[in-house]
Amino acid sequence: MAAAGGVRVLPASPNWYSSRCSDASSDGRFLGFAARHRVCLLEIGGTTPAFYGELIGHTERISGFAFCHCPGQSSLCASSSDDGSVKIWDTEALAPVVEHRRHQNVISALHWSPLVKDLIVSGDEKGVIVCYWYNRSESQQFFPEPRTVFCLTCSPHHENLVAIGYKDGMVVIIDISRKREVLHRLRGHDDEIHCLAWCPVFGEERLSAWQDELPVVPSEEGEVPNGELTPDTTTKKGCYLASGSKDQTIRIWSCTRGRSIMTLKLPPTKRRGGAVDPTVKERIWLTVHWPPGHPTEIVSSCFGGELLLWDLTQSGKRKWTLLGSSEGQNHSRIVFNLSSVKHQDKELLFSISMDRDVKCWDLSTLDCTWTMPSLGGFVYSLAFSPVDTGCLAIGVGDSMIRVWNTLSMNNTYDVKTFWQSIKSKVTALSWHPTKEGCLAFGTDDGKVGIFDTFSGSAKNKPPQISSTYHKKTVYTLAWGPPTPPLSPGGEGEQPSVTLYSCAGEGIVFQHNPWNLNGEANDINKVIRDTNSIKHKLPARTEISWKPDGKLLALGNEDGSIEIFQAPNLKLLCTIQQHHKLINAIRWHHEHGSQPELSYLIASGSINATIYVHNLKSVIESTSESPLTIAEPFRTLSGHTAKITSLSWSPHHEGRLVSACYDGTAQVWDVMKEEPLCNYRGHQGRLLSVQWSPVDPDSVYTGADDFSVHKWHISKQEHTRPPQGKKSIELEKKRSMQPKVKAKKKKKPIGKSPGKQDPSDATNGDESAREMLPEENGVSDHEEEKEAQEAELPDKVSTTVFKDTSSSAYNYSSLSLPKPFVTQKAIPVKKDPPKEKATPDASLKKRKPRSILPFSTFLDHRSKDEMHQDCLSLAACLKTKDHNEDMSPDLKDRIHLGLFTDRTSLHKMIDVEGKHHLENGHPDLFQQLMLWKGDMKGVLQMAAERGELTDQLVAISPMVGYQAWVWTVEAFAKQLCFQEQYVKAASHLLSIHKVYEAIDLLRVNQFYREAIVIAKARLRPEDPILKDLYTSWAAVLEKDGHYAMAAKCYLGASSPYDAVKVLAKKGDVTSLKTAAELALISGEEELSATLSFRCAQDLLLSRNWVGAQEVLQRHKTLFGQRLVFCLNELLCKCLSERSPCNRKSPVPPCYHSWELNREASFLDMVIEVWQNALGMDTTEQATCAWEQLRSVEHPPSTSNTHPKQVLFHISHDLSLAALSYRSATWHEAVKSILGAVTRSYDAGNFSLMQEICRIILPEGCDNLRHKLDSTHPQSMDVCRSLEGFVAYGLLYDLWWNPPKNSPASQKAGLGPLLCPSEQTSLEKSYISGQSSSEETPDLSAVEMDETWCHTTVQRSEAESDSRTTSVDLVDRQSELNGCKVLLVEEIAALQNTQRDIAEVQQILADMIRQHQQERNNLQENTTGSTQESNLEQSSEIESNKPHSDSNQLNGKDEVKQPITLPGLTKQLLKAKEKLAEFPDNLKIFPFPDVLECCLVLLHTGSQCPPKLWEQALDLLRKHGSAGAYRKGGRRFLT
Repeated sequence: MAAAGGVRVLPASPNWYSSRCSDASSDGRFLGFAARHRVCLLEIGGTTPAFYGELIGHTERISGFAFCHCPGQSSLCASSSDDGSVKIWDTEALAPVVEHRRHQNVISALHWSPLVKDLIVSGDEKGVIVCYWYNRSESQQFFPEPRTVFCLTCSPHHENLVAIGYKDGMVVIIDISRKREVLHRLRGHDDEIHCLAWCPVFGEERLSAWQDELPVVPSEEGEVPNGELTPDTTTKKGCYLASGSKDQTIRIWSCTRGRSIMTLKLPPTKRRGGAVDPTVKERIWLTVHWPPGHPTEIVSSCFGGELLLWDLTQSGKRKWTLLGSSEGQNHSRIVFNLSSVKHQDKELLFSISMDRDVKCWDLSTLDCTWTMPSLGGFVYSLAFSPVDTGCLAIGVGDSMIRVWNTLSMNNTYDVKTFWQSIKSKVTALSWHPTKEGCLAFGTDDGKVGIFDTFSGSAKNKPPQISSTYHKKTVYTLAWGPPTPPLSPGGEGEQPSVTLYSCAGEGIVFQHNPWNLNGEANDINKVIRDTNSIKHKLPARTEISWKPDGKLLALGNEDGSIEIFQAPNLKLLCTIQQHHKLINAIRWHHEHGSQPELSYLIASGSINATIYVHNLKSVIESTSESPLTIAEPFRTLSGHTAKITSLSWSPHHEGRLVSACYDGTAQVWDVMKEEPLCNYRGHQGRLLSVQWSPVDPDSVYTGADDFSVHKWHISKQEHTRPPQGKKSIELEKKRSMQPKVKAKKKKKPIGKSPGKQDPSDATNGDESAREMLPEENGVSDHEEEKEAQEAELPDKVSTTVFKDTSSSAYNYSSLSLPKPFVTQKAIPVKKDPPKEKATPDASLKKRKPRSILPFSTFLDHRSKDEMHQDCLSLAACLKTKDHNEDMSPDLKDRIHLGLFTDRTSLHKMIDVEGKHHLENGHPDLFQQLMLWKGDMKGVLQMAAERGELTDQLVAISPMVGYQAWVWTVEAFAKQLCFQEQYVKAASHLLSIHKVYEAIDLLRVNQFYREAIVIAKARLRPEDPILKDLYTSWAAVLEKDGHYAMAAKCYLGASSPYDAVKVLAKKGDVTSLKTAAELALISGEEELSATLSFRCAQDLLLSRNWVGAQEVLQRHKTLFGQRLVFCLNELLCKCLSERSPCNRKSPVPPCYHSWELNREASFLDMVIEVWQNALGMDTTEQATCAWEQLRSVEHPPSTSNTHPKQVLFHISHDLSLAALSYRSATWHEAVKSILGAVTRSYDAGNFSLMQEICRIILPEGCDNLRHKLDSTHPQSMDVCRSLEGFVAYGLLYDLWWNPPKNSPASQKAGLGPLLCPSEQTSLEKSYISGQSSSEETPDLSAVEMDETWCHTTVQRSEAESDSRTTSVDLVDRQSELNGCKVLLVEEIAALQNTQRDIAEVQQILADMIRQHQQERNNLQENTTGSTQESNLEQSSEIESNKPHSDSNQLNGKDEVKQPITLPGLTKQLLKAKEKLAEFPDNLKIFPFPDVLECCLVLLHTGSQCPPKLWEQALDLLRKHGSAGAYRKGGRRFLT
């Protein structure tokens, strides 16, 4: 659209938050910027800018715009939009040349290559870059990074280089001639890249001065200062690139080095004269521009709208100069885009900002040469000041008022902006008729206020706001004479004129401008009083005072116009011409040559016709009653949509201009009823119009295209509005409007007017939406439309005005056929019912079910029936007045009970109630009964049917207290049936039945809720509370929630139970907590027990440090601490002596004690006890000995866990160490023997050997000397210990023979006594038959599995270095030491014990087998006698055991069966024999003597002859058992 001759325009605001949406043409003729979905072009050749035209074609917000800077193509430009298209335009013709839609995602950046004349590069939110050559219509796609593109720019020196900035702070340089190649990834920024600019000078050597300065440059990223870099050949090829980021820094990058060489941090500039609310926190936008003529200078934006010129050659911090020398030259909000052009030896810079100003700067003086204001919302209202001629006030949907001095000589666009305290769309304006600078305004949210625009400080002075708010949008404001209760004529303290406001709720308020804090008056009250009106007054939608102040015209929602006489507002006449809501009323001016014309009143409504009435005869009439006018004086037809505004020409007589929703303004000659001229320059619906007060040929119009146009009547080519329902041209314009997203179209009516529309096409992204005043109007159509029109059902103050149809108009109608559009344009201005129908049918709420459907139905029958109803009712009422009986006719017309007496009404209610029950709507029946007053019956019936509700219970008290209590109890029962126990309990509480409520919850296991009620409502000592806790604890314990159960026991003051339940889980943390809890509760003994259990568990996981921490809290466990300490040292010792190859899953946790490795093991232990555990005194030691002595561990077996065996051994050795310390040698030896035999009994022979070596490295001689030889038991103990030590040594010598000796071969050949044979016979576990199953998870600390097998596999490879080097003689002398093992008495004793064990085993087997057979007989035989002789059966049964026993006893007679008496006899004999042995032999264990004999014989030549003989002799005497006989056969034959 090109501007017709002389059109002056205040354009729509540039879009916000785009990296490039404005640009200047290279020939210096045009500046273009994107405004919503259009591009606005300004001619910038002169001293002031002139509106040239708009590029129209996109249907959604434009995100990028750039001119072509190649020679000869300066008139071409490109734009990208959210509609997915990139268009190329010819600015001369204002027409599109070509477009492409290669992007699949929202386009976020665009640039026209400065070197390739037909290349446009664009990027989208998913990171796709499209290069489009429009002459060839070819394109190529690149995808350098999967990130959101924020900006991009083509290099001015290399046609293939493109720099791209991303949302996350990354900058990438790509070469488009090589598809997959990214030349540089420049990292340094850590937030959005807002702008990129290439240095206008090619090469990097020209700015080598920077490199000297580099070390001084503050580097946020800690980059290495680049001072050492010197220019080389590569430098000449490169080019510098500047980037501006949201992280508040500008970086200069070297393209050859691919790194940042300078970082500039934005300075905190001091805000100067910015008209901005200090509470508004706006985001930073950092745009940069590298002017072509200034290679060492960069212009950038800053925090609050200031522009900075950076001198890149200066060192130090102060590198910048502020643009704009005088106050008010700067922008007041953040700046988004900068572009520059060379013009008549001047370098001009253009900036666009959030403050909606476009500014031009002279870069040589750094001064602002001109400012072009713009508008960010619909233009709802225009008003010329009657005092300050040419001063035009503009009310805009961006929550700001502009005051434009249209007569300013030196500045065409001399505009002041007022925004304080508005915060909503400005929908109405009116200047005071006599006071200069006094401007009243009304807003979308119902606010009315007055600005002083004249005073010097006015710019920052907030308005006065009336304390009376309208509920809906303010439609019109008018100044007029005071009406009651204010006194007329400005007498005394009263003003001469007051302010009248009319708004969407249909009320007109009179505000006292001298006292806006006082309450405003509703003039309807005066109208009622003066005219004695009883009926309902219509909703007001328009107000207009005759200029002389004598007459007031009010326009109404029903289309009528009422004329009142001041000051008491006597109704003179009503104009019944329009039948739709009135939008505009204007009185003709009074200063013409024909005074009678001042009685002309023009009016426009939602209908497209304008009527003019002449009220001269009405005013001069003497009639007392008001007249009705139904014929117009003149009718002006031609518009095709609703009229929004009217204005009489002040220069002519009978000339009127109208603004219409058909998108045009029309000038009329009223007297001739002729259209004179039609203006079609706007791109949307017109909302306001004003005739210029100084130029008869000029008219100002405002529209929903966000612009104000000043146009000349004489220069228009059209004379009348476009014809037809919707002209083709208008349809075309509308199709260009942005599409409304479906979800928005369907928004409910109540959308708050202040809310920002997310699809805001004008400016802004989400962050902008939250901002304060200025952004409020950022809205695009939809926003204005929905928020307003829907919100303001009445009147369309110009768009707000009076129509939902606005929503139909440009946006939603996009794809709809014309007829539909027309339908949708349902008037809203003054027709709320119709307006309600506008929203989508699908969104209509379901109509609630009628409570009186039967009588309603009867009231909606045919007209004849209705007439008959009236007659019946009249007759009935008449007879009632005469106290006669009711007419029988009324019985059939039950619904007339509504209009007669109570009895009839009750009958009607009963019939309606019956219908509800039959149709299954008891709730409606109950409501009716409530209305009737029969609540008791309703409650009883509902209780019986289980249909009680909260509502019924709530209203039951109206029947009485007892009824209420009964209802609540019944409702609680009903709720229990429905399993709503908590709700039932709450209702019981409401009637103070606390115990019942608690019991109800408890029975249904709502313990938590029951406890809350009990604690809140009962006394603390009430036993029910404890009962609740213990019951809940029992349930929790059963379900395994031990911690929660413990809390319950604590709540019930039963700490002992809490401890027990906590300990139930048995893991370390539970035991630890339970022990601490027991300690707190004073249960010390229990605490000690649990601590000990916990320590034992920690020991299993090899955590000795943790175990000691747990034990140290209890004095009674001091002895156990000594045991744990010794256990740790023993494990350490064992693991050092025999490191394990297998890694344990849990590493051991040892203490870092200092150990004396020189001392013996027991001495080392005692030293650690003293140093680490503080066992200093003899009393402590004695006490510990007593503690440990009192603990008895069961004897070990092959099934005992190895770690437990080791712990029990540690216990024995601790007793030994304590006895050793107190020199109680007898006890010491006894304890050591206990430790050795325990490992022997556990079947762990190697462990036994290791313990003997650790505790008795030198043998038992030292101990024997210290013992009391007169004490017989001491000697027995010592002998037993010596026996085990020798036993270990014997095997050691046998397993480790000298190399190459004949014994070594011999040892491997003989029929060795197998462990399996031994285990079946005797208790002598030579080498611990603990197989791998019996010793699970053996770790090196306890014992190596390899120690657990006594086969010959323990051979030379593992032999002790000690034994391998000993010669035969030494080995014989060592074997002589084993003589202590060959004790004949003990051999005989052991033989007898073996016999007893064998007989007992046979007996046990017989009895078990007999039992089995008896069971089988009982199951398999029925009725037969089952008496069998035990002897007979035993004979049968003992066949097998007998043969075994014979085998065992080495007897040849196998045939004779063994009987039970025979076995018993055998057992008695053996026991008698056992009793003959002295007791001292039986007390202490001793190794198996015959086994030792066999081993000695197997050592062969190593065995001294005497010892050999002795061993043979013992074997002959006592080796009758099968295993020994078999093992010794080779030596005895």
